[in-house]
Amino acid sequence: MSKIREALIHQLHPTQLTVGMIEVQDKKKHLASLNAKEQQAFMQAHPIPAVDGPGGKLYITDHHHLGRAALEAGVTTGYFMVEADLSAFQPDEFWLEMDKHLWVHPLDEQGVRHYFSAIPHHLEKLLDDPYRSLAGYVREAGGYEKTPTAFAEFVWADFYRRSIAIEDLRADFPGAVKRAIALASSKLAHGLPGFHGS
Repeated sequence: MSKIREALIHQLHPTQLTVGMIEVQDKKKHLASLNAKEQQAFMQAHPIPAVDGPGGKLYITDHHHLGRAALEAGVTTGYFMVEADLSAFQPDEFWLEMDKHLWVHPLDEQGVRHYFSAIPHHLEKLLDDPYRSLAGYVREAGGYEKTPTAFAEFVWADFYRRSIAIEDLRADFPGAVKRAIALASSKLAHGLPGFHGS
């Protein structure tokens, strides 16, 4: 059964390679606008899923954007919903167990899978994937439904990676979001997790 624990943000270990830095910066701006007490209340209201791993390390399995934003905003501690204790596993066995539970996603900003050893040891080392930001903004705008399907945002990011040029994304992010929302309800997106178009 999951339990909530408080822990230091800078000691967290990621389970993926990328975040969308546009989304991170928005979350950072929100956290920075709060005083210390409000920051702690916000973090407590948004516990981050995590797993106990080898060496007493805490590995977060979701909400990497919030973790990175909290780190950059100077928030020292957060609250974590610990889903499993895998601390007795050897590192290689640990990552295989994490993969079996869909708690790790070692894909880079090009959508290419890497060895687990490529996953950075700290949140500040996560790479920027602008398509992750695009997928997040489309979901927030109602372009597709939030779904329990593992790594749904990665699936949408890969869909947009093939549909919207990186030059357009970087030159006009709001315009790219509008295009992406329209694409989300098109036949091209049929079958993607959370799809609710025609």
